[in-house]
Amino acid sequence: MNKVVRIKDIAEQANVSTGTVDRVLHNRGRVAEDVRQRVLKIAEELNYKPNILARALVTNKTYHVAALVPDPAFDNYWKAPKDGIVKAEEELQQYGLRVTQFSFNPFDAASFAKEADKLAEGSFDGILVAPIFYRQSLAYFSKWKRQGIPFVLFNTHIPNYEPLMYIGQDSYQSGFLAGKLLHYGCREKASLVVAHIEEDVANSSHLISKEQGFVDYFVMQDLAYNILQVDVQADGKESLTQQFDKLFQDTPDIKGVFVTNSKAHVMADYLAQRQLQQVSLVGYDLIDENLAHLNTNQINFLINQNPKGQGYWGIQGLADHLIFKKKNNPIKYLPLDIITKENLHYYIEADM
Repeated sequence: MNKVVRIKDIAEQANVSTGTVDRVLHNRGRVAEDVRQRVLKIAEELNYKPNILARALVTNKTYHVAALVPDPAFDNYWKAPKDGIVKAEEELQQYGLRVTQFSFNPFDAASFAKEADKLAEGSFDGILVAPIFYRQSLAYFSKWKRQGIPFVLFNTHIPNYEPLMYIGQDSYQSGFLAGKLLHYGCREKASLVVAHIEEDVANSSHLISKEQGFVDYFVMQDLAYNILQVDVQADGKESLTQQFDKLFQDTPDIKGVFVTNSKAHVMADYLAQRQLQQVSLVGYDLIDENLAHLNTNQINFLINQNPKGQGYWGIQGLADHLIFKKKNNPIKYLPLDIITKENLHYYIEADM
């Protein structure tokens, strides 16, 4: 086991005080050039590594971070990332990190802009944001870049504006995986559906990436399945049930559905109501409504996006940059976990 080298060890070998070593290593105060060179040489020979945690504890600086996150009151999926943010803040409070959360309606782009503007009224050292509204997010990215505020993205990857890092899944690969899962459950040529349920798809780059990954799986395998893309909205003109009825009446050979967000339970409710047991269903996220259908086999597979981990690692990434001065990897892809009824309890019992 390697011995931890202390400032005291360097001081003893260099025959100087620990204060002198501290001034040399942190480049503060006046030290004779020959002494400085001797201390640096010994530090290199001993492979000295500074204790960045201890350094962070003694700075007494407070780092204010903002988290711009959808409100779980509108979609329960977003409770998990908010819980992850709270967990990270609790662990990092001793190093001076404080998080202020701003919550917006995930179905209202104006709500996102309102909370982002409210955030701008404060003074923050870093920002964590779920940029689910693509067009509205870009202006704020440009503003934060001009102001020199590092920002971390989670859930939705928008790389062109050079965020500090992205935390989440590879959306394209998760769609590709969904295609493979439905193909295994449906080997005969049939129609398959990519269903965007209650989403503004044109303004949601991650959903477009999922759909493209799904379609590309079948193209790359040279499989002549009929892939239907549908946007389903509860807009008052037709109920969701009416829209689904029309879909299945117009295309009676549908054998599989891929729901691109956490609303697989909406499709599962419909399939159960119409007793369409021959239709395989793949969706996302371990919310209670989805788990109920997973346990009855109405949903065949859920792809876990680890939303709690997204919030947690997003705050940790900002702390690494601001407090511990670590270099961040620009992308932290989280695993594509395939959840079934049989392995579900392992993920439910896990902290993250």
